[in-house]
Amino acid sequence: MADPVISGNLAFSHTCLGASDLAASTAFYDAALAPLGIKNMGPFGDSCFLYGKDKPAFLVLRPGNGEAPSGNGVTVGFAAASPAEVDAFHAAGLAAGGTHEGAAGPRGHLPGAYAGYLRDPAGNKVCA
Repeated sequence: MADPVISGNLAFSHTCLGASDLAASTAFYDAALAPLGIKNMGPFGDSCFLYGKDKPAFLVLRPGNGEAPSGNGVTVGFAAASPAEVDAFHAAGLAAGGTHEGAAGPRGHLPGAYAGYLRDPAGNKVCA
C-alpha cells in the first residue's frame, strides 16, 4: 500500500474519481495538474490512470459498476505552492475541457486562502 498523504491530522493512501470518458478526463487532469507538479504516471489496467508526484496518490477511473460517476457534494482539493500555480491550474483546466466552478482568487474562509474551482469532464468538482 502507498504511504499515506497527511492532511492535518488525517492520513489518506489515495483518492479516486470516476470518469465517464477516460480519454477526456485524463486530458483534463494531464493539463490541470501539470502546473502543480503532478504527473500522469500511466495506466493501471485498462480503466484507470494513476497520478502523483513521486508515487500514485490520485486515480481517475471508469466506475466498476459501469454507472455514471456521481460526486455531488464532493470536492477534491490539490495543494498549490503559490497563487500563480492556482491560476495556472485553473486556466489549464478550462483550456482542457473543464468548466468554471469558481474563479481563481482570494477566499475568505482562511487568512491568505487562494483557490480556483473547476468541474472535470465527468462533472467532478476539483480545486487548487
